[in-house]
Amino acid sequence: MLVYDQLGRELIIAEKPKRIISLVPSITDFLAYLGLENEIVGITKFCVHPEFIYRSKTRVGGTKQVHYDLIDKLEPDLIIANKEENSLDIVSKLEEKYKVYVSDINDTDQALTMMLAISKIVKKEKEGELLVNKIRANFKHIKEKNLSPRSSAYLVWNDPLMACGADTYINSVMKLLGYENVFNNMNRYPVMSVEELQRKSPEVLLLPSEPFPFKEKHKVYYQQLFPNSEIKLVNGEIFSWYGSYMLNILSYIKSS
Repeated sequence: MLVYDQLGRELIIAEKPKRIISLVPSITDFLAYLGLENEIVGITKFCVHPEFIYRSKTRVGGTKQVHYDLIDKLEPDLIIANKEENSLDIVSKLEEKYKVYVSDINDTDQALTMMLAISKIVKKEKEGELLVNKIRANFKHIKEKNLSPRSSAYLVWNDPLMACGADTYINSVMKLLGYENVFNNMNRYPVMSVEELQRKSPEVLLLPSEPFPFKEKHKVYYQQLFPNSEIKLVNGEIFSWYGSYMLNILSYIKSS
């Protein structure tokens, strides 16, 4: 089967992959949602959802470093990677031996496109389409709420201080939830000083649980620096995990 990954590269993949390694936590969760428990043979140490997959599958390393010997032992017929999470060196070395599908997710639409493409590759098209339609319906409900935009900054790291820029999946989720990114004129994850952030004067400062685990002590610290802003600790997975995890966005805003 001839397919194209999200970098536009041609791949010839077996009619139905039987041994899949996922190097992307959110895609591991998505594959499990599609019912591919038996086909998933390898994951990363960050693939914590769903728990039964995390507990039962071989962990081949992290997203930035992998154990090539473990991957060789698993003999995958498909490896799924991501342009942002996995380095070019990793992908290049793996594709010397294996079929590697590289996803590239910068907004919610690209996430849905990826889900449909992978569903087709693994012969779960019906399940993938049903999931995508459900997510789209959820997004419609969120948009119908007409959430008032609030100027916001989303921090991804504390030292050095890093925020979320425009061309990111996180930014698209922020927009969906009514957060107007004060760094929407910058790309990826700009590094900045506290003074630069203060000059932006966001109404809301979002402190996620990952990749840097912001805690209550950080909230107190930033509240002192931004006395006129609302400082919110948020679930980082809601803002950064695409795939089936996108189903949780609607319930999250109802409970927050």
